[in-house]
Amino acid sequence: MSSTELPSVPAASVLPRVSPVRVAEGERLRSVRLPGVTLTVRSRPPAREGLPPALYVHGLGGSSQNWSALMLELDGVLDGEAVDLPGFGDSPPPDDGDYSVTAHARAVIRHLDAAGRGPVHLFGNSLGGAVATRVAAVRPDLVRTLTLVSPALPELRVQRTAVPTGLLGVPGVAALFTRFTKEWTAEQRVRGVMALCYGDPGRVSPEAFRHAVEELERRLRLPYFWDAMTRSARGIVNAYTLGGQHGLWRQAERVLAPTLLIYGGRDQLVGYRMAQKAARAFRDSRLLSLPDAGHVAMMEYPETVGAAVRELLAEVGDLGPVRGAAAGSGPGSGAAGATGADAGGDSAVTGTGG
Repeated sequence: MSSTELPSVPAASVLPRVSPVRVAEGERLRSVRLPGVTLTVRSRPPAREGLPPALYVHGLGGSSQNWSALMLELDGVLDGEAVDLPGFGDSPPPDDGDYSVTAHARAVIRHLDAAGRGPVHLFGNSLGGAVATRVAAVRPDLVRTLTLVSPALPELRVQRTAVPTGLLGVPGVAALFTRFTKEWTAEQRVRGVMALCYGDPGRVSPEAFRHAVEELERRLRLPYFWDAMTRSARGIVNAYTLGGQHGLWRQAERVLAPTLLIYGGRDQLVGYRMAQKAARAFRDSRLLSLPDAGHVAMMEYPETVGAAVRELLAEVGDLGPVRGAAAGSGPGSGAAGATGADAGGDSAVTGTGG
């Protein structure tokens, strides 16, 4: 191991006393111990018995809280759970210090196998999109449908604004960044993250901003915070370089589940131009384009994303007819549930699957 590389922090006996994780009204948290990892799972009591199960997977630096708005939006149609990946949110680091995309996917698979909830409607954002793609490719029996919001799939020409995030994976960079930004307040850090991740940071309410600051302050007190960020960023970079059957694009081609792809026109981390490539790679895909959205469309426009998910559920028979759906819509076609301001501009859902 390089002398500039952060050492792995074991999960045992490193958790200091920090403030509790925020739980929104109607949500609950539970801890799930699995081989090699302990996961915190956020859920809402299902609105009624028999709803199809769903699992939500967050992106780099995020947590299960990133899905709270969409989980609430889909509360009446899905029995949803959102997982904190190892080392993020309220989940401790993995026992072996492995933060690769494969390791995160393995943790998700172990959770689904242990819970016996599969096949689920699987959701992923950014890093979580890469993880969900790998899960759907290697364990199709666990995935009913796949919804990817700005998935972190390999790009040949990475956006300039995404380079600093990728550089976190370079040994020593996180330590340099920590020293350089040691005087930054949590408020400054959160504003920077929101400017990077939101198409319009002004859509964030003062209450949501305050909660984000409180959560960052909590996580900065954890001794493994930067280790988890660094190694997960390195895991994304490494996944980008894999070829053959383990390459993410090759695995995208293997996904059998009906797939909803959601891309934001103002995304500074995942290129908007990748939307069409992704739509061609996933064999049974439909594409929701939100020109004014950034990297976390499910947080910016949960109503619009929720409407597209409902349409997907209707296609696979897990929801009744969608009110207001385009006439003649069917597999591989459809319309967004909202337009204009609610949809972040002239949104469009197009079918590209075969």
